[in-house]
Amino acid sequence: MLTPAAFDTFTDAYTAVLRRILHDPEYETAGRGKDGLEVPNISFRLTDPIRRTPWLAARRSNIAFNYAELLWYVSGRADVAMISYYAPRLAKLSTDGTTLTGTAYGPRLFGPGGDDGLSQFDRCLKILRQDPDSKRAAMVIMRPHESIGVDNPDVACTLGLQFMLRGGRLHATGYMRGNDAVIGLLGDTFAFTMIQEIAARRLGVELGSYTHHVGSMHINVLDRDKVTAILAEADSQTAPQFPAPAMPGLSNGDLEVLLDWESAVRTGAGELTAETAAELPLPAYWQQVLLIFQAYRQIQAGHRVTEDIAAALTPAHRWLLAARWPDQISDLDSAAQRP
Repeated sequence: MLTPAAFDTFTDAYTAVLRRILHDPEYETAGRGKDGLEVPNISFRLTDPIRRTPWLAARRSNIAFNYAELLWYVSGRADVAMISYYAPRLAKLSTDGTTLTGTAYGPRLFGPGGDDGLSQFDRCLKILRQDPDSKRAAMVIMRPHESIGVDNPDVACTLGLQFMLRGGRLHATGYMRGNDAVIGLLGDTFAFTMIQEIAARRLGVELGSYTHHVGSMHINVLDRDKVTAILAEADSQTAPQFPAPAMPGLSNGDLEVLLDWESAVRTGAGELTAETAAELPLPAYWQQVLLIFQAYRQIQAGHRVTEDIAAALTPAHRWLLAARWPDQISDLDSAAQRP
């Protein structure tokens, strides 16, 4: 079989990848002081990229980081301040304490460049509008000079992204030099399928499949117990069933409002209430993202999430937050969500 294995949901793909590496690794590695288990050249395809969230409590996904990383990318930012608030470990990758280089995909994908002044993302959309059958709608992320010097802490894991418009649907492919199957695989798949969905909305076409190719798929030995717990949950419990709403699109105006409120909530310059969120000139889809940021702010301050914010969250988002921070937000009756 020459095409990648296809999965309906990322939950299914994620557990399949973890199971293969944990139980049948091809190599043991010790790169940069991290002992790992590795399987080279793993690929998979998601037939429905909207179902991008793994419903696995043992994984303890940080949905606030996932959405923040997306906004960090699409706004073309590279600052440590925003993204390290949601993932403090990323601050260690910055050589100057202010900016990130390899990790910051935003300036490469969404920053203007080239003689036409377009971003790589906008150039891909232009190509597909002019030639729907084109195979040139590709964006390059990793730069050759990043691999110079083994001490560089911030090298892009992604080689590039490609869009293809086939059968009236926008398909996307991510090409990775390497992926940490426990952490990076989730975040990369989430962000890339969101970017794919934004592109589909702007092109006015249906969302197609997403395919992920990885040169080195690996797990760190220190994460072996966590992987075992994730797989035990997948084998013994039925994952909760939540709706996977389609993105309504992301206009420049929407992005401006999102970034203004994200900054206000993160820095404490403003506090978002459920009532205020409902009145913002944003689709409900993006209002939810801001409610997640407000909940995360309360959690980071050591407080329980206020009931007005918790009640305004969708059951899916509340479940994700409760899986990661069970002492600071209670789950709704998730049993009712199970088939």
